[in-house]
Amino acid sequence: MAEHKHGTMDTRVQEKTFEGFIKLSIRSTITIIVLLVLLAIFNA
Repeated sequence: MAEHKHGTMDTRVQEKTFEGFIKLSIRSTITIIVLLVLLAIFNA
């Protein structure tokens, strides 16, 4: 069994993926809010 030392794992890929997820979430939220405001303005 291989020895694993705590805190030595390379997490760059996970951090990059998480950053992309956060960006997507923020953009989606902003888009939904803008669409809701436009729907309210134009009384759809």
